[in-house]
Amino acid sequence: MKSATIEHNFPFGNMDSNSLGLLVRRERKAQNLKQAELAAVSGVGVRFIVDLEAGKPTLQLGKVLQVITTLGCEVQIAPPASRS
Repeated sequence: MKSATIEHNFPFGNMDSNSLGLLVRRERKAQNLKQAELAAVSGVGVRFIVDLEAGKPTLQLGKVLQVITTLGCEVQIAPPASRS
């Protein structure tokens, strides 16, 4: 898979499963992949990709990260800004 070139930043608390699903769908389509193709190269089922893109909040984190990595994307977690 090619590396993702679009960076999406969400303020703390604004990222949810629906937003993540939309990002995955956008990147999959940008790479001209069908859901079945992404599922096959990611080692997950097509139903998992469908659920991920639909924003299902109870998916296994390990598999979600597997799909994201397969797309050439990464997840970055930063501590909240220091509070005064």
